[in-house]
Amino acid sequence: MRFIKAIGISLLGVLIVFAGVVYDFMFVGIPYQDPPPELLADYNFHSAIANLIYKAGGTVFLLGLVAIPFVWKMAKGKKRD
Repeated sequence: MRFIKAIGISLLGVLIVFAGVVYDFMFVGIPYQDPPPELLADYNFHSAIANLIYKAGGTVFLLGLVAIPFVWKMAKGKKRD
């Protein structure tokens, strides 16, 4: 059961990254060629939010991957006792 939770954490990280991709497509899009300062500021704001979502999702994903071997080892140790 703990092993499934550790895998779930990794999957949650993937879902967060996917949410960042959706946010990126919905709000950021393709950069403007010669934008006025207002549009450039709006683009930079939404781009920073998308990057923050990417980083959060990647961190959660990596923490889940790191947790899997520890959980697996603990589960094996409890089965032997």
